[in-house]
Amino acid sequence: MPTEPSASRAGRMPRFERRALLGSLLVATPGLFAAFALAWASWDASLRWTGVAVAVVATLLLARWQYRRVVFPLYTLSGLLEALRQGDYSLRGVQGGVLGDAIYDINALAERLQRERLEFEESSYLLGKTLAALDSAVFVFDESQRLRLLNPAAQRLLDAERHRLFGLSAAELGLASLLEGPAARLLTHVFPGRSGRFDIRHAALRSGGRGGQLLVVNDVGRVLREEERAAWQRLLRVLGHEVNNSLAPIQSMAGTLATLAARDPLPEDWREDFRGGLELIGHRAEALGRFLSSYSRLARLPPPQPRAVELSTLVAKVAKLEQRLAITVETGEPLTVEADPDQLEQALINLLHNAVEATLPAGGVRLRWRREDGRALIELEDDGPGPPPSDNLFVPFFTTKPGGSGIGLALARQIAEAHEGGVTLAARAGERGALACLWLPLPPSVAPASS
Repeated sequence: MPTEPSASRAGRMPRFERRALLGSLLVATPGLFAAFALAWASWDASLRWTGVAVAVVATLLLARWQYRRVVFPLYTLSGLLEALRQGDYSLRGVQGGVLGDAIYDINALAERLQRERLEFEESSYLLGKTLAALDSAVFVFDESQRLRLLNPAAQRLLDAERHRLFGLSAAELGLASLLEGPAARLLTHVFPGRSGRFDIRHAALRSGGRGGQLLVVNDVGRVLREEERAAWQRLLRVLGHEVNNSLAPIQSMAGTLATLAARDPLPEDWREDFRGGLELIGHRAEALGRFLSSYSRLARLPPPQPRAVELSTLVAKVAKLEQRLAITVETGEPLTVEADPDQLEQALINLLHNAVEATLPAGGVRLRWRREDGRALIELEDDGPGPPPSDNLFVPFFTTKPGGSGIGLALARQIAEAHEGGVTLAARAGERGALACLWLPLPPSVAPASS
C-alpha cells in the first residue's frame, strides 16, 4: 500500500536508515576517542569537561548531518518511485548530488511513461471513435466467453443497454453459435434488434497473457438492399430518359396531325403531311422498341451452360463473322476453357464490333489469345482513336456513338463475370488505339505449357 513506507518511518526505523546512522556514528568514532582522551588529560576539570561536551555535541551534529544527507535524498527517490507506481508522471526530482544519476534516470523514465500514456490515451480515443463510427457490430469476449467490449452497432444489434450486456456470456447473449465453425461465413440469423443475412467473422485474441475472442457481424442484407435501390434508380433514370425522348416527338406529331385533321377543308398536301408524320411516329416507336428489346436481352441473360471450348476454333469463327474489315488472327498455343460457347461467342462479337467501328474506314483489328497466371486471355487490339476518358464504358445504355444502344460492353462484361472472369478496355500503351481483354479462369486440369 502507498502508506507503508510512511508508517514504517513513523514506527520502527527501517534497516537501511539504521545502517546509515550506524555508519555515521562509526565515522565519528575518532572524535569520540578524542573526547575521552581529553577527559583523562591533566587539564583543569572544568576545561576538560567543557572540551568533552564540545566534542560530543560536534560529533552528534556531524552524525545528524550525515544521516540527513544520506536519507533525505532517498526519501525523494522513494517519493518519485511511489508517484510513478501510482501513475503520476508529472513529478520530477532535482538533479545533482550523489543520487544525481538515479534522479536523471527516473526523470527520463517518467517522461517516457508520460509520453507513452498520452499515446495510449490518444490511440484508445481514436479506437473508440473508430468503433463507434463502424456499421459493423464488434464484440470482444474474454477466455470464459464473457462480453468485455462492444460498440454502438453491436448494442443496437442486441437491442439492450450497455451496462446490462457487460459480463454476460456468449450463450446468454445468443452468440455462442457464431463463435464456432469457420472463421468467415454468410448466414441468415435473427438478433433481438435485427434479422436478415449477415457476414460473420471471428478470431482469437490474447491480452495480458489470457485468451479471448473477437466477433464481427456485418449486415450484408442492408448493403445489398441499398445497392439494389441505387441500381433501380439508375435504371429508371435511363429508361425515363429514353422513353421521354421517344414519346415527346410522338406526342407533338400526334397533336400536329390532330390539328391538321380538324381543318375543313383539308389542305391539298394533307396526304404528304400525314404520311411524313406517321413515318416519324413509326420511326420513334421502332427506336423505342429496339431499346426495350436490348434491355430485355441484357436483363434476361440465362445462366451459362459450360463445356470444353477450344479458343482457336472459337476465335477463328468470330473473326469470319465480321465482313466489314479483314480481322488478323494471331495464332497462339492450343488452349481449352470451360465456357458456354454461345455466350462467349456473343461477348467476343460485341467486343469485335466495337473495335471495327472504332477503326473504320482505315486501320486494322488483331485477335489473339494466350495463357497468363492460370487464366485464358483473349485480346482485341485496334488502330482506332482509343476509348473515351470515361468511367461509364461498362455502364448499361451508356454510349458515345450516334445510334448506339450502350449494351455491347455491358453484355460482354456480364457474360464474362457469369463465367468467373472479366473484361477490360483501355488505351494501348504508347500507341494509338484500344486494347480490349476478356479473361476466363482455366480449369485446374489444364497444365501450363512446357517451356
